[in-house]
Amino acid sequence: MAIEVPTWDKFMVPILTVLADGKTRSRQELYELVAKEANLTSEQKAEVLSSGTKLYTHRIGWAFFRLLEAGAITRPLRNLLQITQVGLELLKTHPNGIILTDLRQLEGFADQWNKQNTESLDQSDSEVLDPYELVERGIEYINHEVANELLSRLHSQNPEFFEQAVIDLLLAMGYGGKDTKTTRTQLSHDGGIDGIIDQDVLGLSRVYIQAKRYAVDNVVQRPAVQSFVGALQGHQANQGVFITTSQFSSGATEYCKSLSTRVVLIDGPQLASLMIRYGVGVQVKSTYHIVAIDEDFFE
Repeated sequence: MAIEVPTWDKFMVPILTVLADGKTRSRQELYELVAKEANLTSEQKAEVLSSGTKLYTHRIGWAFFRLLEAGAITRPLRNLLQITQVGLELLKTHPNGIILTDLRQLEGFADQWNKQNTESLDQSDSEVLDPYELVERGIEYINHEVANELLSRLHSQNPEFFEQAVIDLLLAMGYGGKDTKTTRTQLSHDGGIDGIIDQDVLGLSRVYIQAKRYAVDNVVQRPAVQSFVGALQGHQANQGVFITTSQFSSGATEYCKSLSTRVVLIDGPQLASLMIRYGVGVQVKSTYHIVAIDEDFFE
């Protein structure tokens, strides 16, 4: 089981420990030194947020911000950090760990992060996440709920609706090309093929589709995939996509790996995720803008 990346507060002691020698260091240098001091594994360092930002650097960065607010570290020059006397005393009195409460007790800590604000998170200080992570977690939760609703809605529709939804998704993903003359043969039910998307105007390259609307707890076994592969061979096709609202057995997945024909399997969770990503069956409800300081402006 993978070990979770420590929350931002767990990085405060490593940061102060690295800076305790009084040297001024850049943020980029500190990310690696603090990670080493905190004994992060390569797996922990590889974990990323949905935005693509490394999770450990994001949390270390938030710890920098908190320590700057508290006056425990200072920024003598842009992008450079150095420990203060407050930081040295904080490290001396809390060598085994610093929590948000410890920072709030410091005279210089910013008023906006007082008890009233932090208690609204309904988390202990050792578990608190920064607002950016809370936003991302919230979006992930919403997407998870929408994904479940998508699969439920798809399952409640007739097979023809599902087949069309699958074709709409593949077109939204770019299959079929940008040329408006691209043809599309859909709902063909021709020899086990539910849809065909032409990749070019002349139809020289085609993607063949099998779309199965099964219950979420159903498992698509190897024989069903073999039947689709047989249909592809009957059309002399070399690429196909098998999409279902349920899941595939390990046997079906392993079977596809051994084929010379390129067959991609997309299960229910992947299908819902792709529909959300490419805006098929969903719409944007709200848009929020998150701002940050433009460092170039203040140069």
